[in-house]
Amino acid sequence: MKKKILIISGDPNSINSEVIYKSWKKLDNKLRKKIYYVSNFNLLSSQFKKLKYNIRLLKVDSLKEKEDDNGFKIINLDLNFTNPFNVKKKDASKFVKRSLSLAHKLALNNEVNGIINCPISKKLLNKKNMGVTELLASKCKVKNGYEAMIIRNKNLSVCPVSTHIDIKNVSKKISTKLIINKIKTINKWFKEKINIKPKIGILGLNPHNAEFRNNSEEKKIIIPAIKRMKKLNLNVTGPLVADTIFIKDYKKFDVILGMYHDQVLAPFKSLFKFDAINVTLGLKYIRVSPDHGVALELIKKNKANAQSLLECINFVNKFGK
Repeated sequence: MKKKILIISGDPNSINSEVIYKSWKKLDNKLRKKIYYVSNFNLLSSQFKKLKYNIRLLKVDSLKEKEDDNGFKIINLDLNFTNPFNVKKKDASKFVKRSLSLAHKLALNNEVNGIINCPISKKLLNKKNMGVTELLASKCKVKNGYEAMIIRNKNLSVCPVSTHIDIKNVSKKISTKLIINKIKTINKWFKEKINIKPKIGILGLNPHNAEFRNNSEEKKIIIPAIKRMKKLNLNVTGPLVADTIFIKDYKKFDVILGMYHDQVLAPFKSLFKFDAINVTLGLKYIRVSPDHGVALELIKKNKANAQSLLECINFVNKFGK
């Protein structure tokens, strides 16, 4: 049997059960056999029931059970929930952290192609500025910024050097070393998995690149990083001006690296909508998630779009270990 795909059901107070079901219905039986969900059996079955979804659920204890069954296999976390769509924050946090820890442990055993986590509110992780990318990087003992969070589709990938931090702290966070380490990780993945040497555009931090003033981050941090990467024979260009790159020049690149989260994610999502996934590179396994949030306003309304989760499944199946 080929390696499995692990899907973490994620935040219980969300549209996750809806997108999980909608994506499942579009999978063929061959792919269904590979997929195991890390969740709570009673919680997910209750949510499906309230949403009037009819699906055959299988409770399993390991990745070795029901390998040839194309049913919906749930590795059960033994927790009690009273209201399936209004789980208390303390219980939701416990559930999410246990789910991530179990998936991490299973992925380290080399039994899976990769893990997919459905959306999770960062408030449940209980640490300031920590998202799933940072949490799993910590669990994998990845240091010095060698993990890279990229948002991608077949047309483009973007990566923020700093992730979930306030704008006022961005200039303190970025460094020449951090930029280089992110690019090394991205370059390695593209060469190993897609067999190309990626063309990478690097944005400046300030409007108009601060006119390249001597005391600017462009002069002190970004340009030295670009010069060093060129000496390493990496295909990088920059610093590029952020306010025009996404008009059309982004098409010249495989990857656009920005200095902060919204500098690259906002224009990317404006261009591609739901056609995007969130991928963490540089871990001991591949980790992917849909590129949208928990969407509290859409719970139980049957309006959620499952396209991003479907793309995650196809990505892990194709590019996972």
